[in-house]
Amino acid sequence: MKVHSLNHKQWLPIPVQEAWAFFSSPRNLEEMMPSSMGFKIVSLPSESLYEGEIIEYSVKVFPGVWIPWISEVKALKEGESFVDDQISGPFKFWHHRHSFEEKDGGTLVKDLIHYSVGFGPLGEIARQLVVKNQLEEMFGHRRVTLDAKFKKATPA
Repeated sequence: MKVHSLNHKQWLPIPVQEAWAFFSSPRNLEEMMPSSMGFKIVSLPSESLYEGEIIEYSVKVFPGVWIPWISEVKALKEGESFVDDQISGPFKFWHHRHSFEEKDGGTLVKDLIHYSVGFGPLGEIARQLVVKNQLEEMFGHRRVTLDAKFKKATPA
């Protein structure tokens, strides 16, 4: 199994507490996903993340093809970081660490993802042709969405 890494960083002009409040509400995940992914929450035990929480989503991997994505929240440090690990879903392996740090009067949101598509050489071809682009689209959409949502009003 070949494991790949993806790093994403985004600075937001908001305090860490505000960033944490937004990211620690699983409902906000739908807002950060491009509509082309068809991302939907199927089961959500609470409105705020807690360690050990199991969340079930549904994602569209191809037109007309939906699969469940079940993740578990692990290693949660209130206001600092949390990890979500895929229990089952579109990847053979998915480990996503979210962290938040005060920087330049705002918050630096960092994502470190380790993932594997599986399926040997065919999976690697699919990763190069499809999955890599989907992940870039996902984080590109998230960047635009969060920039617009948390944009500070400029003084007149």
